[in-house]
Amino acid sequence: MSNSASKGIKQHKDNGKVVDNPWRELRRFTDARIGLGRAGISLPTNEMLAFQLSHAQARDAVNFPLDFAALSEQLQPFGESVLQLHSQAVDRSHYLQRPDLGRKLDIASRDKLTDFMSNVSAGALHQHDIAITIVDGLSSLAVQKNATAFIKQLLVLLNEQPQAWRLAPFTLVEQGRVAIGDDIGQLLNAKVVVVLIGERPGLSSPDSLGLYLTWQPKAGLNDASRNCISNIRPAGLSYQDAAQRTLYLLQEARRLNLSGVGLKDRSQDDVIEHQIHTKNFLLSE
Repeated sequence: MSNSASKGIKQHKDNGKVVDNPWRELRRFTDARIGLGRAGISLPTNEMLAFQLSHAQARDAVNFPLDFAALSEQLQPFGESVLQLHSQAVDRSHYLQRPDLGRKLDIASRDKLTDFMSNVSAGALHQHDIAITIVDGLSSLAVQKNATAFIKQLLVLLNEQPQAWRLAPFTLVEQGRVAIGDDIGQLLNAKVVVVLIGERPGLSSPDSLGLYLTWQPKAGLNDASRNCISNIRPAGLSYQDAAQRTLYLLQEARRLNLSGVGLKDRSQDDVIEHQIHTKNFLLSE
């Protein structure tokens, strides 16, 4: 064997030690899997086990059912009635295989909302300002952990506004997708629908809650009509910050009478186009 080949084998073995990666320093800024190091030509055992754990947590987030009874009880102190609904996807298997069924309410749920509006309006036209819809989506864990805490923050901000916002009853949807909020908002005669939904789990974020806001919701709208706020959770976008951004979008949607691509989120002072100087965080000064 040549000296160069022998040297290469020795470098791969590294005496059984984990070889560190200089990028590891950046892990304090992100949950992304960077700078993992290596043991020989493989990942270190602890990093491989951590990956397998995260993968299992992501799968569990998709498959575990949402505890609707507990969630409904948590929402009761906010003073609004709670209606539990269901999409046309009869179970989790259909939900995962047929996304189109998760975008529409089943007949019983449509009848429930129609009956509610008939009773509350007493024959007169009744319109709500906001319909808040909570959907299990692809991560029941995200909804169970974050939805109530976020709603609490949002309602505090809404109650502080000089112009009142009339809330529809909370709706909880099983086996639902984002677009199901359009059906609900239309049936509740709401000016805007706010859908809180469990986002597709990532390997570092199985509990990420998403928010989708649509002005003048009605069946048949597409994603261009919605505004999205993503990654609402303690390790992502805080409840307070998410509530502030949601309030901004609500106010602007009411002022401009629109949502979606025509409504830009300017709630943050430090927007990119206002920055004069930028620097690469990888480069030290």
